[in-house]
Amino acid sequence: MTVDTRIDTSATTTAPGSAIVADLPFTDHLDASRHGLLRGIAGPGRAIARALWDIRVHGAENVPSTGPVLLAANHIATMDGPLSVLMSPRRPTYALAKQELFRGALGDLLHRSGQIPIARDVTVDRSAIDRCIRVLRDGQALVIFPEGMRDTGEFAWIRSGVAYLAMVTGAPIVPVAMLGTRKAGDSPHSTPRLRSRMHVVYGTPIAMPAVPWPRRQHVVRTAAEHLRVVLAAHVRQAAELTGMPLPGVPRDRIARTGVPLH
Repeated sequence: MTVDTRIDTSATTTAPGSAIVADLPFTDHLDASRHGLLRGIAGPGRAIARALWDIRVHGAENVPSTGPVLLAANHIATMDGPLSVLMSPRRPTYALAKQELFRGALGDLLHRSGQIPIARDVTVDRSAIDRCIRVLRDGQALVIFPEGMRDTGEFAWIRSGVAYLAMVTGAPIVPVAMLGTRKAGDSPHSTPRLRSRMHVVYGTPIAMPAVPWPRRQHVVRTAAEHLRVVLAAHVRQAAELTGMPLPGVPRDRIARTGVPLH
C-alpha cells in the first residue's frame, strides 16, 4: 500500500501584509531549548529500558538527524511517552506530556530536561503550544500524541494541534507506531511485563509546508484529517510488519461502558 505523504495546505488565505507577521506566534521571549541534561540521561535510560524489555526499533533512518521534526505517535499506554523519547534515534527529543506528571522528583527531572507540560482541562493551552513552537524553531525534535489520550492507538481521530504546529514551523511529521506497550486486556496504566517485546516503528516523513498567518481553522482541520488518514495507515502497516496487533479497547473503558475487547 502506498500512502501519499504530502499534505496540501494551499487552500489557506493569506491576508495583506501577512509576510510581516509570518512568524506569529512570537516565541523569542521563551528560553531556548535545553538539551544538556536530556543528552546525559537519554543514553543510560535507553540502556536500562533495553535491559528490562525486548525493544525493537524500525525505520530509524526516517527520522532526520538535524532540523525540526514532529514525531506523531499513537498512544496506548504509559510507556509510550518515555519510550518515544528514549528510543528516538540520533538526537535529543522533547515530548508534550500531561501536566499531572510534572510533580515531585519526576516533575523536576522533566522540567530540567526541557519536557513540556500541557493542561488537558482547557480548550487551548497557549503556553504549551508556544513552547512547542520554540522547540521546533530551535531545530529540535518533538514527540506529540495527536490522539490526546491513551486509547486504542489506531488514530480513529486526532486533535488538530500537530497539523497546526507543522503549519507554523514547516517541520516534517514522522509517523510513529507504538506496539506492545500494552497487551490486550491490560490497563493503559500498566507496565509491560519484563522481557516482553515492544516495537517503535518510524514511517516516511510527511511534508507539510509552513503557512503564514492567518492560519484559518477550517484549513488546519482539513490538514489534520488528511494527516490522520496517513497516520492510521502507518499504524496498520506497522502491525503487519511486526506481527503485533493493537491491544484493543483499554480495560478501564470496558469496565465503564461494557465495550468488549477487539
